[in-house]
Amino acid sequence: TNPALNTVTAYGDDYIEINKARHHQSIYFMAEGPVNDLNIQKSSDFTTELLQNITGVRPAQKDPMAFLAGTPNRLENTENIEVLLIGTGRQQQFLHPAITSSLLSLRIGVEIMDTQAAARTYNILMSEGRRVVAALIL
Repeated sequence: TNPALNTVTAYGDDYIEINKARHHQSIYFMAEGPVNDLNIQKSSDFTTELLQNITGVRPAQKDPMAFLAGTPNRLENTENIEVLLIGTGRQQQFLHPAITSSLLSLRIGVEIMDTQAAARTYNILMSEGRRVVAALIL
């Protein structure tokens, strides 16, 4: 284990513990950096914009001549995220494919499962050195 990395150290029905600090609200985090409030209560609150924000997906640098070719605005994976794990609470609840399509088009895998399974999966992927983001609803 590496104490500098965010690790899920415990979880229960009403909390998730990251590096032995308990959180009683929905959160998202990567291996490095802060643990952030997710500010949603249920899986139907996820939007394309929210998923792009928590994975660091941003509009690509605009080509000033792109309008001539009619090229649509592109997105880029600025954090080089490989996988987004979404924990939907006590039960797995799938998201509409349109919400995740922009991430998938950037080759960011999106896995949806109950929150406790997502927490366990996060620890495994993070320990393998994968670029993973966990978004966990309590």
